This record gives sequence, C-alpha cells and structure tokens, in this order.
Amino acid sequence: MITRRAECSCGQLSAICSGEPIRIAVCHCLACKRHSGSAFSFNARFAEENVSIQGRAAEYTRIGDQGSRLTYSFCPDCGTTVHYRLDTRPGMVIIPAGAFADLSFPPPIVSVYHESRRYPWVEIRVEPLEVQG
Repeated sequence: MITRRAECSCGQLSAICSGEPIRIAVCHCLACKRHSGSAFSFNARFAEENVSIQGRAAEYTRIGDQGSRLTYSFCPDCGTTVHYRLDTRPGMVIIPAGAFADLSFPPPIVSVYHESRRYPWVEIRVEPLEVQG
C-alpha cells in the first residue's frame, strides 16, 4: 500500500496518508482561490482512518457556497494548511495536493465551478474529467 506524507512549509505539521485518495479535485470557487492564493485549489480526499496527523494545528472555519462548513487545520508557525474537513463529508480528510510536494501525484478527476468561475486561460487536460458548475 502506498504511503504519502503531506507537510507544512516548516515541517512542524504533517499528515501521513495510506492508500490512494478517494477523490482528487480542483475547485475554481472564489474562496478556494483566496485560500490557495492561486487560480484554483487542488485537493485529495482520504478516508479518515487512512490519515495520521502529527504536530500542532490551529483551525479556521468558513461557510461554503452551499452552506457547508469547512474547517481548515493549518500550522500555527508558518500558516500552511495541511488538511481540512467538510461537515457534509464525515469520515473524510481533505489534503491540499501541493502539500505532498510530489510531481507524480495523480491528476484531478473532478473540476468544480469549471464553467462558471474558472479563469479562461486555465486548461485542465485530464481525461476523463468530471466538470461541475
């Protein structure tokens, strides 16, 4: 079984993930753009029992477009988000894919707000890709 380690910029907070992600997605919503500081977010969902969190974390909760609560856990030293949870997906831990710093990480299979909020210059060339919104 494959094991991957995601960690913050300073290495104090990490998530060890066993097995393959359940879902890998990019999201083009405005909140994800603000949170990532980029054109979209790139995240992987894992079953909670396959994730081990190590280190200290601070939390921030926001309300999503559909009313769900997203609770981000980030390093209190460097500020990097290492994992978060979505109240509508109990038993799941979501990891920003960039926290793995692994160029062989699998590509997304879902693009959320693809048609309505994606920057027109962003191309995601993965087949098949489920397009939402």
